[in-house]
Amino acid sequence: MSEPLLEVDDLTVQYQTDDGMLTATSNASFSISDGEFFGLAGESGSGKSTLAKAIIGGLDDNGQVSSGTIKYRGEEIQDLSDKELSQRIRWKEISWIPQGAMSSLDPLQRVSEQALEIGNVHTDLPDEEIRDKLKETFDIVGLQESRIDDYPHQFSGGMQQRAIIALALFLEPELVIADEPTTALDVIMQDQIFKHLDRLKDELDVSLLLITHDISVIFESCDSVAIMHASQIAERGTTNAVHANPRHPYAFMFKEAFPDIREPKRELEVIEGHPPELMGEVDFCSFADRCPWAAPECREGAPPTESAGDDDPSHVTACVRREEAYELYQSDTSPVDDGSSAQSIAQTGEGD
Repeated sequence: MSEPLLEVDDLTVQYQTDDGMLTATSNASFSISDGEFFGLAGESGSGKSTLAKAIIGGLDDNGQVSSGTIKYRGEEIQDLSDKELSQRIRWKEISWIPQGAMSSLDPLQRVSEQALEIGNVHTDLPDEEIRDKLKETFDIVGLQESRIDDYPHQFSGGMQQRAIIALALFLEPELVIADEPTTALDVIMQDQIFKHLDRLKDELDVSLLLITHDISVIFESCDSVAIMHASQIAERGTTNAVHANPRHPYAFMFKEAFPDIREPKRELEVIEGHPPELMGEVDFCSFADRCPWAAPECREGAPPTESAGDDDPSHVTACVRREEAYELYQSDTSPVDDGSSAQSIAQTGEGD
């Protein structure tokens, strides 16, 4: 098996606050292969963006990687200096589409000027070659090459989003981290953006780390997924396996909180409460206080990541009651079932 493009292993990220060390990511692990689209899903406050910022060395001044490793092409990069990351990793190897990307373009600069600034800092390419690369990427994302010299205000919202994607891609990085890339876009524009990303995958063999609270987008667009709650990765595996056979209570409740066109009359799941702010070591299941099936052992130690029990070896979950909780959930939610419900799909493995 080839070496992963990106490998995050037991990563813990903390922020220094007046009350002590706030843990945003606790012992998180996952990997991304060449050409893979990987989704990281969870509510706001679950630690998704912090994890992504740690990968590119973009944590706030009070943030730090407390333990664990981040490997890119087998090399640990979590301890590289800001200068080393800029020279060797950012933009050329790993690029970033930030949350709220439409407000990330400098309104006083033409898009081409912003590309030249990026290219001059991170490469030795001559200006004309940088402009040519930007033109090529504009064409790939569905923008006219002649628009590279326009100012951001001359683009519509969806076009600004594509321009940001073009800037993230024009230096041909191996991995793009996209943090809520379609926030504030209507569903038609969201669909267009992901069609462009799929095209990029086919044409450039780029890998994608997609961060979003909308798990339905991940189920539609990604090869693999990790579901995150309050600093911990609750479940991960191929998209098909996690969609068909979720085992962590947060995973199957989070999935059922989104509508399904096959079940227009299904009542959506509600997860009561909010992800907690966690101080110091997280030596318990972070979902325990919100989980209807929590038991004393859920608070007696961080849950180990173990096989979900299906045919997919990559499908793992971190729940000491993964079988019991799912059986209880099914018995509570499907007393009458015509075979088309999400629970039936999960049981049979069909519909994925």
